[in-house]
Amino acid sequence: MSATNFDIIIVGGGPGGYVAALRAAQLGLSAAVVEAKHLGGICLNWGCIPTKALLRASEINHLLHDLGPYGFSAEKVSFDFSKIVARSRAVSKQLSGGVAHLLKKAKVPVFEGYGKLDGVDGAKRKVLVTPEKGAAVTLTAKHVILATGARARTLPGLEPDGKLVWSYREALVPEALPRRLLVIGSGAIGSEFASFYRNMGSEVTLVEVAPRILPVEDEEISALARKAFEKQGIRVLTSAKIGALRKSASDVTVPVEVNGKTEEFTVDRVISAVGIVGNVENIGLEGTKVKTDRTHVVTDALCRTGEPGVYAIGDLAGAPWLAHKASHEAVMCVEAIAGKHVHPIDSTKIPGCTYCRPQIASVGYTEARAKEAGYKVRVGKFPLMANGKALAMGEPEGLVKTVFDAQTGELLGAHMIGAEVTEMIQGYVIARTGELTEAELAETIFPHPTISESMHEAVLAAYDGALHF
Repeated sequence: MSATNFDIIIVGGGPGGYVAALRAAQLGLSAAVVEAKHLGGICLNWGCIPTKALLRASEINHLLHDLGPYGFSAEKVSFDFSKIVARSRAVSKQLSGGVAHLLKKAKVPVFEGYGKLDGVDGAKRKVLVTPEKGAAVTLTAKHVILATGARARTLPGLEPDGKLVWSYREALVPEALPRRLLVIGSGAIGSEFASFYRNMGSEVTLVEVAPRILPVEDEEISALARKAFEKQGIRVLTSAKIGALRKSASDVTVPVEVNGKTEEFTVDRVISAVGIVGNVENIGLEGTKVKTDRTHVVTDALCRTGEPGVYAIGDLAGAPWLAHKASHEAVMCVEAIAGKHVHPIDSTKIPGCTYCRPQIASVGYTEARAKEAGYKVRVGKFPLMANGKALAMGEPEGLVKTVFDAQTGELLGAHMIGAEVTEMIQGYVIARTGELTEAELAETIFPHPTISESMHEAVLAAYDGALHF
């Protein structure tokens, strides 16, 4: 690792940073990654991947306790919670090692330490890398991509203490299953943890300050999610205000006000899932033309900041805070640096997925947003209870909803709740990206029997042509 001069330096080795380095190497550009902790970033180590491993375990636990409808019975069903957590960590470790292998294979050096902009050297930018141990090193490159990600937002009085009040990190590696749990925030993170812990047997209360849970989703989908959660035994409180927490040695009491009435909940643990903030501190933005807005770096459509030669991608560059958005931005940014023609990202073509039970997936405009934007819409809906594969699986709970431009037939948005919808949403994403209309979608042949047939029916339903409902 004797070289210190590169075409591109990427600060951060998450799903944005390491993908940027790999694409740069493919294009013949020399690249280096600066990473202080773990390759793969929050997503791979403390987010997307380990949560999915935990959720898979909780789905198995749920099935083992609900075998009757399938004709099975089981006695003395039990689990080793420490092994469930250990498996989740092992999956993350394996994938982090995989990222290291890919970078090594691409001949991309990884500098361990904290990176920050450190002025210029002629036409090149300097990045100071400070490891936890050892001497600092200065790297130079014409282009620097900042991909430092984000961290959990903390609110006064809700600061994680590592014991009674958890962030996502503590919630991923609990020493034991809490009997009583209160989750504050019903976005993707909060809803997934609520689902996991409820499926494992915890008493769960989900609290949201907004009028509905999963507030970024279509209203109809949010309502169905709430109904499903409550059916599972999760208590849901919306339009709620949290009072001052009172902690004892082993539990915490949380006052929650709804509609002017306050109820106190004494629980073993509280999970705070109230959003994220960008890691803009200590990366050398001072004295540069890089602008920040509410802890996120401001960029143009091609990820360029106000400082020449400095770019920002992923969570650092703001919403939507999704790993696949970061990876796509990484490729786009590097290709633009390499002089290739690229298309700026359209946020309405980025899918969002929540892996609770039932799963939720969406892309594009909600019905309300489409109307607010001035569109006249045609809406199609198809319930999974009318889908043969969903019934055969014993998963009839759910809905597929489509929103079309009534004038042009363009698919404006699609919203799904039900089994495996996170695996199916990409069909609608392709339709959005390819600017398909209801005509092409209606003429598409879907395989039978699959849950994806409900996607076809939801298209037909928007034009009064649903066949099976």
